[in-house]
Amino acid sequence: MEPASPKNNYHYNKRLQPFANRLRKNMTKGEACLWKYVLRAGNMKGYPFRRQRPILNYIADFACLELRLVIEVDGITHETEEAAERDRQKDRDLEAVGFSVLRFSNWEVLNRIDDVSGVILEWVEENAESPPPCPRQRGRRVARDAGDGE
Repeated sequence: MEPASPKNNYHYNKRLQPFANRLRKNMTKGEACLWKYVLRAGNMKGYPFRRQRPILNYIADFACLELRLVIEVDGITHETEEAAERDRQKDRDLEAVGFSVLRFSNWEVLNRIDDVSGVILEWVEENAESPPPCPRQRGRRVARDAGDGE
């Protein structure tokens, strides 16, 4: 399979969108905290993250497409050997198309969020190949500098 890129929309799977929407509306407490206090807050050097992103035949808890980084928050349902094997297969499949996967337990996120944030930030600093993209303006106009000559 070809590497994830803008050309193939990072292997976006639109068939999974209804499931992703449902998961986005019903995030676990750990996912909600990681989103609110770390990823959504823009603390990762300006790189944007998406919640519940359908990639291949999976829904990634969080994904930064520009960095090809997936972050998973594993709750109690991931503690069986069967679930652990599914997680390993998901990681292998995502890595095969160029994504890196960072996994944290729900407990780590809820009890050591500063450490989790630090691990993610360190990964970003070590792996970012270019400056972060310009922040989206979301319909807001940027005021022009008075000295721009226009």
